[in-house]
Amino acid sequence: MSEQPTASNAGGEDNPSLVELAKALDNEGMVGFTQAFVQDLRQGLEHATPEHFPWIEALSREKWTGVVCLGMGGSAAGGEFLSALASFQGEIPVHVQRDYVLPAWWTPKWLVLSTSHSGNTEETLEATETALKAGATTVAISTGGMLAGLPELYPRCYLIPSIGGQPPRSAFGHIFSRQLGLLRHLGALPIPSKEADEGMLERLQGAMDGFDILKDPEGDIAQLAMCMVDRPIALLGPTELTPVLNRYRNQLNENAARFARVGVVPEMNHNESVAWGGVGEDRDPTGIDHVLLLLTWNGMHQRVQRRMDWMIAHAATDYAWKIEGEGKTLLESMLHLCILTDWISLALSFLHGKDPASIGPISALKAHLDSVE
Repeated sequence: MSEQPTASNAGGEDNPSLVELAKALDNEGMVGFTQAFVQDLRQGLEHATPEHFPWIEALSREKWTGVVCLGMGGSAAGGEFLSALASFQGEIPVHVQRDYVLPAWWTPKWLVLSTSHSGNTEETLEATETALKAGATTVAISTGGMLAGLPELYPRCYLIPSIGGQPPRSAFGHIFSRQLGLLRHLGALPIPSKEADEGMLERLQGAMDGFDILKDPEGDIAQLAMCMVDRPIALLGPTELTPVLNRYRNQLNENAARFARVGVVPEMNHNESVAWGGVGEDRDPTGIDHVLLLLTWNGMHQRVQRRMDWMIAHAATDYAWKIEGEGKTLLESMLHLCILTDWISLALSFLHGKDPASIGPISALKAHLDSVE
């Protein structure tokens, strides 16, 4: 096997650029999938409506206690975003369940939203069938597979088809927009005006173009990724941005094969802050080597903002930055941060000489589980 190009020996004039690395390593088109994110959002929001699925109107007239989102990995990420939005401005709670089983407190008064990009995720399938056999009303979002076939077996199971041909983590725009559109039309989340949605999508597209590492291979995104190559990574942010923090960690895990620590403010100030140090002798000696990224937005609680400012000033590491999600709403700020962090994870993947679509250990585990059924 020929050696893959990397930037680990950076310094000479012959060191490959991010453009060259992407061309050599991006074997499944992850850059293109990332570039299409905003268009995916637009198409999904236009698709998940009562005009396309009349049964949505009937479900909107029912009184749901809440929504349980079933899913794993990239297919579960959207549910976590929905849960955060529901906590911030929703009418009913949204609970995310990443497992084979349902919560003990679940009843059929809770709508079940089952998401599996492939349609064959075993944990999601088992929990979904358990719910349906117990009388659940379920909406499935999938590109096919066994999950997409369940509406033929259960009259209270409905399907919103998604778009296939790409890894689940790169299909977040397709998946989340369908989930969001559904909950909006069910009355669980507010429906903004068409003008507001269009303005948000236009601003997000501007962010997409501005962060694109192929259009600006020596810009801020590339420089930050270079700083992260040889250092441990820690991610902090306020409670409402927890889904973004978790998704960023997962993108780093899968795209770049890197670990990342997540801390949520204010909770981490009551425990993890001691390990970061900054006052006296108390600290983990490895903290000084970390890259510390604090994700923020303009709607944070004022006291949380002050806590994060203190962390920047007192953390042991010299590599600490605040990254603000720009937007007029929490949703827009979250999606803006998703775009920014996706590009960082891709840049880091290329700098490590890794194809961002390669997930060998996950595939190997699935093959093992199939062999021991």
